[in-house]
Amino acid sequence: MILFAATAFGQSVLTNEAQMLHVPDHPQHADRESMATEHSLVGGGSDTYTFAHGERPLWEFGPFSDPPTPLGDLARAARKQKMGAKKAEVVFEKQGS
Repeated sequence: MILFAATAFGQSVLTNEAQMLHVPDHPQHADRESMATEHSLVGGGSDTYTFAHGERPLWEFGPFSDPPTPLGDLARAARKQKMGAKKAEVVFEKQGS
């Protein structure tokens, strides 16, 4: 019963008449004004921000790991491991039809 009432109300509210699209109007345009005063983004005065150029020594980046193993060497090792694996001793065959 409630479903029928909601459907009837929806049909009465919706109409097939075309409605005009209203685009809001913005009469104010951009004007030229003076720029704001400069201020530091990092806080404090101009003497709180420092930077330097140059190279960092390699010891700062931590210990080096061994070079990565090539993918071909990994594939050969996997193939060798697969060939050396124990094979199944029992073979099941489908019998009958």
